[in-house]
Amino acid sequence: MDYKRPIAVDLFAGAGGMTLGFEQAGFDVLASVEIDPIHCAIHEYNFPFWTIICRDIQEITGLEIRQLSKIGDRSIDVIFGGPPCQGFSLIGKRLLEDERNVLVYHFVRLILELKPKYFVLENVPGMAIGKHQKLLQNISNEFSKNNYQTESNYQILNAASYGVPQNRERLFLLGCQKELTLPNYPQAISNNFTHKSAIKKKSSLPKCPTVWDAIKDLPEVNNHPELEKRDWTIVNYGTQSNYVKKLRLLVDLDNDFSYKRSYDENLLTSSLRTKHTLESKERFDKTLPGKIEPISRFLRLHRDGLCNTLRAGTPSSRGAYTSPRPIHPITPRCITVREAARLHSYPDWFRFHVTKWHGFRQVGNSVPPLLAKAIATEIIKCLDVKLIKPIAQYPLSKEEILSFNMSRAAQYYGVNYSLINKRIRQNTNKKSLKESNKN
Repeated sequence: MDYKRPIAVDLFAGAGGMTLGFEQAGFDVLASVEIDPIHCAIHEYNFPFWTIICRDIQEITGLEIRQLSKIGDRSIDVIFGGPPCQGFSLIGKRLLEDERNVLVYHFVRLILELKPKYFVLENVPGMAIGKHQKLLQNISNEFSKNNYQTESNYQILNAASYGVPQNRERLFLLGCQKELTLPNYPQAISNNFTHKSAIKKKSSLPKCPTVWDAIKDLPEVNNHPELEKRDWTIVNYGTQSNYVKKLRLLVDLDNDFSYKRSYDENLLTSSLRTKHTLESKERFDKTLPGKIEPISRFLRLHRDGLCNTLRAGTPSSRGAYTSPRPIHPITPRCITVREAARLHSYPDWFRFHVTKWHGFRQVGNSVPPLLAKAIATEIIKCLDVKLIKPIAQYPLSKEEILSFNMSRAAQYYGVNYSLINKRIRQNTNKKSLKESNKN
């Protein structure tokens, strides 16, 4: 592997959506930090040639990240990540010390310790709304005192503007050392009009891929009884759109600098079926495309439109609630994890946890790789490096780690199971829920 490529670090890595996007843009993401051992296992499977560090971000130092990875004493080109913000308290003057925003504080701390040339802070759009902007200003001030500048005109980007068939908006704050030039925000490469609004609007940009572009070649899982008990099978794919051909690397892309993975191209993964009741299937069948089914509150996808924002649901420490999953545009069932991954711009070689709950959580929690790639490409331009496409193919990691439960994953990484709080049952009273959320 060519380590002359620019070096990146992923904080709050999850399954690796941003890691993959930055890899595709030409970065070597030599270290990724993630607290959840199950997410770490998925990350390790898909990026076996780099280091996943299963640690609480609050309890790791920049020096440890260097020592535990192949970074060593080399300079870091970019650090990126999306610290979860449990609250945006505006009481008091020291917002970075608010316990609900403590993860943002540690994101800032690690950047100041590791001293990358550039950084990218990703978060929910609400972070930039109303009084919450004071938190962003507080972060910018902290960086400014420590030889960093941030883009004051921070932007909220929609994944659908970057070739992802999903309406998903995220805030991105870009920063760099003061002697460097701030990167530009990426220009949109596709319009994000829905099938309805496109009639009324005009755009010189190419049309964003649709839901049907993303999933039409996938076989109907209900025709494969083996998918009731496992998440994979061998299949023949149907006619593939240009979008899917790019995801499956069936066409040569000048701007894709990712490392090739060895995998069986006839293998369909992350496709465990959902058992719906007859009543549910009848309700789904009656729901028109683009409309919400009134009982489940699930949206039925429109084949010619965009997917709604795929969400993760709550983690085990906050009740383990499943987020609403879209209904397939043709078949009266919820979409599979693989179909969600296609709608999120993940390639088919990328695997998720074998269970639907963890798999959907890993997709919904992540930044779509193509959106991350668009941001990363702008930083590559600032670094002014010449990239060479990798030639060698790399095997993925051992499949057994895709099915680890929490205790097995924690044991595998040598961490305490209590890193991830035990599940709160749905009948938990408000007082105990409030206490748990403080932890």
